[in-house]
Order: sequence, then C-alpha cells, then structure tokens
Amino acid sequence: MATCSTGCAPAVRLCQRLNRLKTLDGDMMATSLKRCLSTLDLTLMGVGGMVGSGLYVLTGTVAKDTAGPAVIISFVFAGIASLLAAFCYAEFGARIPKTGSAYMFTYVSVGEVWAFLIGWNVILENMIGGAAVARAWSGYLDSIFNHAIQNFTETHIMQWNVPFLAHYPDLLAAGILVFASVFISFGVQVSSYLNHIFSTISMGVIAFILVFGFVLADPANWSQEQGGFAPYGMSGILAGSATCFYAFVGFDVIASSSEEAKNPQKAVPVATAISLGLAATAYILVSCVLTLMVPWRTLDPNSALADAFFRRGYSWAGIVVAVGSICAMNTVLLCNLFSLPRIVYAMAEDGLFFSIFARVNPVTKVPVNAILVFGILMACMALMFDLEALVQFLSIGTLLAYTFVAASVIVLRFQPEKTNSKDTTTTSPNVNAEVSPAPSESQTITEDSEEPKQYESFSDKLQLVERQTTRERRGVGHLKAYWEPYLDRLLGDCEPGEVVAFCVMTLIVSSVSLCAVLEFGNEQLQFPVWCFTMLLVIFTLAYVLSLALIWIHEPQRNNQTFQVPLVPLTPGASILFNVFLMMKLSLLTWIRFTVWIAIGLLVYFGYGIWHSKEGLRELQPKDMAARYVVLPSGSLVETVQSVQPDGQVVTSAHQISSPTAAEAAGKR
Repeated sequence: MATCSTGCAPAVRLCQRLNRLKTLDGDMMATSLKRCLSTLDLTLMGVGGMVGSGLYVLTGTVAKDTAGPAVIISFVFAGIASLLAAFCYAEFGARIPKTGSAYMFTYVSVGEVWAFLIGWNVILENMIGGAAVARAWSGYLDSIFNHAIQNFTETHIMQWNVPFLAHYPDLLAAGILVFASVFISFGVQVSSYLNHIFSTISMGVIAFILVFGFVLADPANWSQEQGGFAPYGMSGILAGSATCFYAFVGFDVIASSSEEAKNPQKAVPVATAISLGLAATAYILVSCVLTLMVPWRTLDPNSALADAFFRRGYSWAGIVVAVGSICAMNTVLLCNLFSLPRIVYAMAEDGLFFSIFARVNPVTKVPVNAILVFGILMACMALMFDLEALVQFLSIGTLLAYTFVAASVIVLRFQPEKTNSKDTTTTSPNVNAEVSPAPSESQTITEDSEEPKQYESFSDKLQLVERQTTRERRGVGHLKAYWEPYLDRLLGDCEPGEVVAFCVMTLIVSSVSLCAVLEFGNEQLQFPVWCFTMLLVIFTLAYVLSLALIWIHEPQRNNQTFQVPLVPLTPGASILFNVFLMMKLSLLTWIRFTVWIAIGLLVYFGYGIWHSKEGLRELQPKDMAARYVVLPSGSLVETVQSVQPDGQVVTSAHQISSPTAAEAAGKR
C-alpha cells in the first residue's frame, strides 16, 4: 500500500497543479489599468459587439433559407438562450471585476488548465472573428465601387490559387486592422469614443430602416400566397434559432472590460441587460421590416436590406444602409481588438502566457504590447487567409466558453467563502497564546476512536470534535434543513460544495450524452427505437437528478452584487443549449478544435505550468505551520512544520498537556 501511495504521489501532485484555483486579492478594485468606463460606455460596447454585419446579412440569409418570416420567432428564441449565458457573465463581471472574461471566471472556480484552454480558444476566436469582419468590411466597401479594389490588386499586385489562402491579398482589410490597433493603443477612452461615434451612427441607420421600412411594409408578404408566416414549420424556426444565436455573442466584451469600469458591481449587469435587450429588439424589428417589404423568397442573402429598398424604388436608401453596415462592422472590429489583448494580458499577468504581454503602458494604462502584436497577427490573417472555411470554428470556442462559465456559476454559488490562510499558520512554535484561556466545554476533547485526528489550527478547529454531540449551524454547500433528515446519512460526510461539484460534472456529461443521442442516435448510429428511448430516459433522469441534488444544498446569498436567478436551473439550461449547438457543428470543425487544443497544451506544459503565479506562490517559504493532533486520551501533540523553499518539510513534535473531559469537569 505504501509503495502504491508513493508511486501515485507524482500523479496526484500533477492533478493538483492542473486544477489549482486562482487566489483573488482582498481589494478587487485594485488594478494597473485605468477605471474610467461608465455604464453608458459598457452598454455601447455591448451593442457594438452584437449589432454588426449580422443585422445586414444574417437576417436575410436565415429568412430565405431556413425560417421564412418566422425568423422573428427564431431571434426571440435565440435572444432568450443568449440571456441565459449573459446572466452568468453579468454575475461574474460584477462579482470578480477583473479582465479576462471566461478565462478568469474558469480560473477562480474550475481550475488552471481548464482556464488556460478556455483563454486559448477565446484568443483564436477573437483573432478569426476580427479578421473575418475586416474582410467583410473590405468586401462590402469594394462592392460599392464595383470591385475596383479587388481588380486592381489582382492585376497590379498579385494573386494566388493556393488552398486555404485567399485569391488575392486583402490589403484594405489588413490596413484597417493595423490602423484600428494603433488607435486602440492610445487608451481605453479613445477606444470608447470611437465606439460611441460608430454605434451612434449605426443606431441612427437602424432607426431609419425601421421607420422607412414600416412605411413600405406590405402585410400580403406574410400571406399564404407567399408561403405563409412559417413555411418551414417549427423545425425551421429552431434551426434558425441555432444560427441566430451567434448574432448575440459579442456581449462578453462587457465582462472583459469590467476591470476598467468605474463601478463594475452595478455597471456590468445593467449594461449587459440593456445591450442585449437593444440588440434583440433591433434584430427582431429589422427582420419584421425586411420580410414585410419584399417577399421572403426573393431576398438577396448577401445584401438583403439594401436590395429590398432598391426593389421598392428607393435606391438612394441603399447608400444609407451601406453606411450603417460599415459603421456596424467597425464597432464589431473595435470590440474584437479591445477584448482580445485584455484576455492575453490576463493570462500573461497570471504567468500562463508570455510575460511581455503583461506590461501596461504607464501613460495610456493599456497593454500596448498585446494590442499591437495581436493586432498585427490578426491583420496577417485577414491579408492572406480565406477565412470562410474557418468561420465555423468561431462557434465552438464561444459555446465552450459559455458552457464553462455557466458551470462556474453553479460551483461558486454553492462553494463556501475561502478563509485567509494566515489564520491557520503561526510564525512561532510557541502556542501559549493559543491555549492560555481556561478550558471550557467547547475546548473539552472526548474521542472514542483509536486513531488521532489532525486539525490545522487549535483555536479554529478544535471545537470541530463536538460535532458528534452539537450540530453546527448549516453553511453554504451543506444540505438544506428540510432535506437533512432524509439525506444526511448519505451525503452528510461530504465536504461543503463537494456534492455540487460532482453534480456539475454529471450535469455536463449527461448533457453531452443526451444531445449526442438526439443528434446522432437515429441516423448515424441507427439505434433501435427501444434503445434510443431508453438512452433518452437515462440521460434525462441523470440531468434532472443532478439539478435536483444541486438545488437541495444551501447557496450563497449575496445582496451586494448581481446574482443569476433560479440557480441551478438557469445555468443548467444554458449548458444544455450550448452543448446541443456544439453537436450541430461539423466533424471538420471538431478536428480543427482538437488540433488547436493540442497546440495549447504544448504551450501550457512548455511555459504556463512552470511560470504560473499560483504555482510560484505555493513554492514561497512559510516560516512555520503548526498542526495539532488530538489523542484519544485528550492530550495534544503539537507538530511544527518548517517549510523550506525546495519543498522539504522539517517536522518536530512535542506533547502539550490538555485536561481530559473528566478533569475539566472536576475543575468546574
């Protein structure tokens, strides 16, 4: 047994290192960045991140190919699903006002390696997203000038026919990214002002589209002669919801900016709610206007709004729509360039990524190195690569981040607050100050077991012996009072929050299994009906039972910051919906995702795990750590451990007389 324990020790230490949690400072508002963003600034950032080119392209595509005029209902469902994820981000952004978004939230609740992988995927997601928007911006502007820029580049500069590369270098897309990166490096206020300008113009154009579009609306376009309101039925509405869901993925820029907000506890939840409401309203009303102006079968997927006004005889309105589209794409571009360097900065600040990106300019108070380096990398991607094949990769990174954030909300909600480690250590072997008070009933030690029990601190932990006779007040992570008589014997011995953490893991596994059966059970796997039904029942019961077991535990109750309502139901539903959408992605996307994860693990094990500040904090020497062993006789043995920098522990012990229960009673 000893040999097995010795052999397993390195694996146990590795698991502990991989799953160590980030230690947060006492002052959550302390930062090297500049806190200058108001609620309005964060709201406009959220609107700018969500209301982009999708408003001008996605609405027409989904209406024509997937849902018809019922695209309105698709956006309603997608908005509700996005609200579930937005609630989780809003709670974390208010509770932990630090930059890093999903990476930071995962680090403080799930573990280090999982946080790194989430951050690693979010980095690629923002890079591809920014490069794709830049190419769309370039292509849209080029189309206004009858593709003169593309023709000039192919004729006078160069073109190539290489797989995964664009047909020609998109100098305009690369130039706008470099130009925007330079502007953003001037400071967060400059970025905010630019976003204000473009967001204001974009919202003005949307208002114009709505007012003028409803004037031109023709209800006959929803009639049965044109196919009706929902020509593809409920399946088309749900398929459209899955596509429309990605129109709302930009709200996480608000959480990424929480470290630069003046009052993040209030501003982050309010800005998230308002921006998501405005974006959903814009998408729903524009979809309504678009399908009422012209028959949905005749929509042009590439430029539906501009084409709709042109066909109604108002070609000049297409110029207004083009201006709004370019401004909307500018806001999305700014949001990508704004949030990406801050995630890189957060990872570098924690030691998991190269330290050069953790440097903050003393004048502008922004991570200039991260902004410029990743802005140039994004420009290179937009310059050379054909990103159409990689755009679907954006979805898997976003959905994975949403899933981990939702799981983190559940874990932290039922996890007791950590106590300061200083309370459990002493700097001297002298414990007279700890044991000097006269023994009382709470200090009386009566143990029937033969084995000694260890407690980290005499003053804080000795009274735990009395739990056999005196029931303590229930805390966070314990069973609720109503359920204790029924389940205490089964779950009472678990540590607070331990059952919840296990149930969260079961929740994710059952969600993946349930969605896999629904997606692949009938066609690809060809299960018999009885097998398909049985698997659905088993995984559904596992999912529901996990939620029920989480619910019967005591949660944290914090009235000072925003909290997600209906936990664990809200984050549990978000996890299930995100996993369902991930199952809809193609096999090629999963293969690319696996390759990117493998590269990320090489970076983590090659650099991050060795430079992690949490790991370095564990190696810092501690003067003395006193532990007390309770003997069956009632006496104490004090074990003083001197922790050396190389991890060696020098232990000495001596016995401290302590009155037994009978002696203490006699003295009284």
